[in-house]
Amino acid sequence: MADTQLLDKLVSLCKRRGFVFQSSEIYGGTGSVWDYGPLGVELKRNVKEAWWRAMVHERDDIEGLDAAILMHPRVWEASGHVAEFSDPLVECGNCHRRFREDTLQSESGKATMAEIRCPSCGVTGQWSEPRQFNLMFKTFMGPVEGEAATVYLRPETAQGIFVNFLNVQQSARQKIPFGIAQIGKAFRNEITPGNFTFRTREFEQMEMQYFVEPGTDDAAFDEWKARRMEWHTGVLGLAPDRLRFHEHAPDKLAHYAKAAFDVEFFFGGSVGEEGWGEVEGVHNRTDFDLRRHEEFSGKKLQYVDTVAGKRYLPYIIETSVGADRITLAVLANGYREEEVEGEQRVVLGLKPSLAPLKAGIFPLVKRDGMPERAGAIHEDLRRRGIPNLYDDAGSIGKRYRRQDEAGTPFCITIDGEGAAEGTVTIRERDTMEQTRISEDRIPDFLLERIGA
Repeated sequence: MADTQLLDKLVSLCKRRGFVFQSSEIYGGTGSVWDYGPLGVELKRNVKEAWWRAMVHERDDIEGLDAAILMHPRVWEASGHVAEFSDPLVECGNCHRRFREDTLQSESGKATMAEIRCPSCGVTGQWSEPRQFNLMFKTFMGPVEGEAATVYLRPETAQGIFVNFLNVQQSARQKIPFGIAQIGKAFRNEITPGNFTFRTREFEQMEMQYFVEPGTDDAAFDEWKARRMEWHTGVLGLAPDRLRFHEHAPDKLAHYAKAAFDVEFFFGGSVGEEGWGEVEGVHNRTDFDLRRHEEFSGKKLQYVDTVAGKRYLPYIIETSVGADRITLAVLANGYREEEVEGEQRVVLGLKPSLAPLKAGIFPLVKRDGMPERAGAIHEDLRRRGIPNLYDDAGSIGKRYRRQDEAGTPFCITIDGEGAAEGTVTIRERDTMEQTRISEDRIPDFLLERIGA
């Protein structure tokens, strides 16, 4: 299990090794907005590609989509976001900072607001009455600001899928059951964001909406629950004892849901409930969304089953992963500290398929032709599409440690011993074992081990 300081350690590591930086840092930063650095953008991209491969490329019954961020404002009226997508806020009478009422109550464990201290100034019980605050970012389209020109930055990607249901179904000639998958940015004006990239105002979602015939939805829901948990353990390599399902109680269900389960990962610290935080939601949305869009648009969205001679609005099983949260879970899952020969070693034990860099290429010394051989290997691997890093700075031990922190699974050292026979040593990150192989075998050696 994770320790309580894990997120603090990850923040430091991510800044040091170029995974994640605070947005607009030179201006003091932007609250709960983060930029992905050279290694972070590669790791997050690998996670997204693993999801897309499992959802779209390996299946015949799921199609891809990339819907626009800006949509007709009536979409958000139909979805319920204009009326329902809000949080109760309370204001501290002393410092005038605002917080979500439910967050204060859950984190403090107190029964009444009168017992709760302000997290900002420490004053107890001086809270205003709760007021509703809509979480959507509002902007204006065109040259004139006004209600007629109001548009929203989408708070979720799902609605772009729903309004394109018939477009995709008919153009791809899909039959029920089938799904539509999308990866894209979403925006929520969170009142109490925090915990690094776990809760942010700008984030990326990986969502798949699976359309089924009413009456078959319960079986489909159970099937997707199982499939999604298998993906987290099998593809991402998350530890099974750090994953669990959390079922939403009937009185806690969203307005569109018949049933809902969260896949939760144990981060530790202040994340979620006792360290458990949601990384994916699996929901039975019934026909709520299509029915509402029919009503608000005036367009028929029914599926026509020509074989059975009937038409109906499909039920929808949703799987929704936070790309930023699951990338943070991959980092948290891989982080460990070890003692090696009296010194601390920090390691990111990422699956090789997800690691931003697959190999570090090191000449043992900067002479005797070793830098030239190392440079040639580096260029050859790069041409083959195998991300790697050339590094000749510092001792070989320090170079190993830098790549251990970056999650690089293999380090290749070019030394004098192998010059005559054309061999190199390959060190494995987790075991630190070294193997000597011929130089021409390097690409096959790596490809055999980084594909899974």
